[in-house]
Amino acid sequence: MIKRFSYFILVLLAKQAAFCQSIDKIINAQEVERIERTLSSDDMRGRKIFTPDIDRAAAFIAAEFKKAGIQPVKENSYLQEFAMVRTTPVSASGKLNGKTLAEKDIAVISAKEELSVNQASGYKQVVIHARDTFPVMLGRLQHTDGNYLLVVDTAHRQLFERIRRGGRSQFSPKGNIVLVLTNEEAGEYAIQYKQTVAVMPLKNVVGILPGRSKKEEYVIFSGHYDHLGVGQANAAGDSIYNGANDDAAGITAVIMLANYFAKQKNNERTLIFAAFTAEESGGFGSTYFSQQFNPDQVMAMFNIEMIGTESKWGTNSAFITGYEKTDMGKILEKNLKGTGFTFYPDPYPSQQLFYRSDNATLARLGVPAHTISTSKMDSEKYYHTQEDEIETLDMKNMAAIIKAIAISSTSIVAGKDTPTRVARESLKR
Repeated sequence: MIKRFSYFILVLLAKQAAFCQSIDKIINAQEVERIERTLSSDDMRGRKIFTPDIDRAAAFIAAEFKKAGIQPVKENSYLQEFAMVRTTPVSASGKLNGKTLAEKDIAVISAKEELSVNQASGYKQVVIHARDTFPVMLGRLQHTDGNYLLVVDTAHRQLFERIRRGGRSQFSPKGNIVLVLTNEEAGEYAIQYKQTVAVMPLKNVVGILPGRSKKEEYVIFSGHYDHLGVGQANAAGDSIYNGANDDAAGITAVIMLANYFAKQKNNERTLIFAAFTAEESGGFGSTYFSQQFNPDQVMAMFNIEMIGTESKWGTNSAFITGYEKTDMGKILEKNLKGTGFTFYPDPYPSQQLFYRSDNATLARLGVPAHTISTSKMDSEKYYHTQEDEIETLDMKNMAAIIKAIAISSTSIVAGKDTPTRVARESLKR
């Protein structure tokens, strides 16, 4: 009996050693450095959206996905392309109840360059009273894709003015919303409006590894690949915001995880690897991405951001944002037992990190979507500076974190564990 037990232990130890050797061959400090160095190099010039620099980064990530052997998101392309629009008002005029409207009291949310509407145009009229929450009501109407005339109480002049000025990047509106700042009820009206509309293309980079038995259940590994670009030079003459930690580190992890799982060939659930654009500009990439999936089919999201430096607990540790909102953290801890690596709850709750990264869009749809990070947000001195370069990062510790994510996700990837859903009503809007 003792001999048989000893033999079992030896077999188990041999299997563990083989597993460690296998994962170390794929996820190691040398490979971390190769990817990280490319993404955060001066040649990438800070990967700012709407520049050729971020396009170079997208091409590199797509090539790495192809080399890993995962499938493109669409036909033969790893690029998930979409566009934002930026509008600038040219002229506005009109009448309301026989009185001439001031140009400053007319605003429009539309993708059309010219708009001419009156009471016979079929626009549904909505009144925004002084007591109403203007942004919430406007947001709901924008999601309906309908045509509306909004009669906005003058108590909301400040927000109205921001809308009127335009100049913000936004998803192309499918409907048209005409806003009039007035305390009168609208009877007869006629409004003419002109604006310039700039269409601004963006792209996520997305690859897929189909599941074996649960193809319609998805697990997402993600990060954002955009950063701040080139700005004013610092005292050392450096003008490039390389974004090595924020978030070339996260994308390095996504690429390495794609390579790892593609080689394992044992994922029961479908794995999706996503490099999001425009996180720094409003989370547009993850927002568009989330609209392409039924959230009920997304079992978990591992968003990875800023893992290049030690956490407040030192090496072999990281934290999970929104830890208390699902039991996903507990599942990860169970899978890491005996590895020497520890995941902790977010130690910076006042910073609202759960809502500040690309996990938030899917979390608001109920998905157990969390960000894994090590960033010391109360003392990360290179955050959003030109000094966020590869020399400030720990390649060995990054490799340990990426391995921990791979190991901790094992039972979720295998379809054995399913994290609880986020209670949507509990989330901050």
